[in-house]
Amino acid sequence: MKRRDFIKTVGAVTAVTAATATAFSQENKSSGNETGKMTMRKDLHGEDVSLLGYGCMRWPTTIDAEGKTVIDQEQVNALVDYAIEHGINYFDTAPVYGQGESERVTGIALSRHPRSSYKIATKMSNHRGDWSLESALKMYRHSFEALQTDYIDYYLLHSVGGSSGDFNSMEVLQKRFFDNGLLDFLLKEREAGRIRNLGFSFHGDQQVFDHLLSLQDAQAPGERQLWDFVQIQMNYVDWKLAHTRSEREVNAEYLYGELDRRNIPVVIMEPLLGGRLANLPGVAARQLQERRPDKSLASWAFRFCGTQPRVQVVLSGMTYKEHLVDNLSSFCPLEPLSEDDMQLLFKISEDYVKYPLVPCTDCKYCMPCPYGVDIPGVFAHYNKCVNEGFVKEDRQDPAYRKARRAYLVSLDRNLDKLRQANHCIGCRQCVDACPQRIGIPGQMRRIEEHTEQLKRDLSPL
Repeated sequence: MKRRDFIKTVGAVTAVTAATATAFSQENKSSGNETGKMTMRKDLHGEDVSLLGYGCMRWPTTIDAEGKTVIDQEQVNALVDYAIEHGINYFDTAPVYGQGESERVTGIALSRHPRSSYKIATKMSNHRGDWSLESALKMYRHSFEALQTDYIDYYLLHSVGGSSGDFNSMEVLQKRFFDNGLLDFLLKEREAGRIRNLGFSFHGDQQVFDHLLSLQDAQAPGERQLWDFVQIQMNYVDWKLAHTRSEREVNAEYLYGELDRRNIPVVIMEPLLGGRLANLPGVAARQLQERRPDKSLASWAFRFCGTQPRVQVVLSGMTYKEHLVDNLSSFCPLEPLSEDDMQLLFKISEDYVKYPLVPCTDCKYCMPCPYGVDIPGVFAHYNKCVNEGFVKEDRQDPAYRKARRAYLVSLDRNLDKLRQANHCIGCRQCVDACPQRIGIPGQMRRIEEHTEQLKRDLSPL
């Protein structure tokens, strides 16, 4: 598809006036302040959307009669019921979540409620190699069947911005959505009402992000926005310091700013940075607990995102009811951060990025490893030990022996020996799949070397 033809196609779509965008901004500054009620934001149609959205990637699991780990439908039903009862109406899933089962399980749970009581977000997850239109349409139609619906409220081009094999990020974008006619198809589906809002989720190359927004900039005044919303990774660390993980990472301040000035509603993923902002190192944790002893560490991260007026939804993957209950307290209603609160979080961020943490968000896109390594599990164990002070390099440190014991004992308790870092052979199959662009084999070697050094130390555990 040529760029000129693409813009022509977009121009044929129904208009949304500038007044609607202005109303969106005004509504989002004032709505949802009733005590005990979920803070709501308005979408471009003027409809209420819960500021807290339910991320359906990590549903609770159980063991079935054959000994297999499966999603626990009964628990999912209970969580969805509780969420809807307490004001959540945005549920975000994808064909690849939950080993391909999330859409089906989520659809069963949601279909027990009136369709008007919830909004479904799902994705075109064709980012894993097969970019044919035939395969994409099969995925698209299966989403409707699995979710038991005849329309999707929020449909996303999933995980744009990454490279793949010999193709750079712009080439991948072109092949996934333009050359095969897929975006033309999705625009027609939006025009027909089977997609109510069309957007994309961004991971990676700023060039791709800027290009997709430039297509919207090329539209004539009065035409419907090409992108009804955009999903980005945002949290108080990534706001100014995402680039410290990699020179290719894009600070959330830039992403949000570009969307805000175009009146594009923003959906937030990774507000807790893969859960790490709910488990801060000691000094940072104490600073926040001293200021708000009645609030969780996670609440600070959620309030940071919700304070931004262009944010429409903040997603959280709430596997257990205690997560759901705690997160609801941050949004029922939202208490925006003060400027002093913001500055404290930015100061904590500057200290936080100095820790040798692996920036894994436990999305599991890297799995399964062909050699059996539990990649997210290895990183989660290492990061937990860093946060708890159990990663010590200096043998003269008075806390070294205690830290060594804690690290090695918890390693074997939490990870099967056959799934630990020393079984990584550096095949790099996982690297392209990682939206955080972690150099996974290098990080595995670093963790393995640290672990082996601890094991070579002959002092008793």
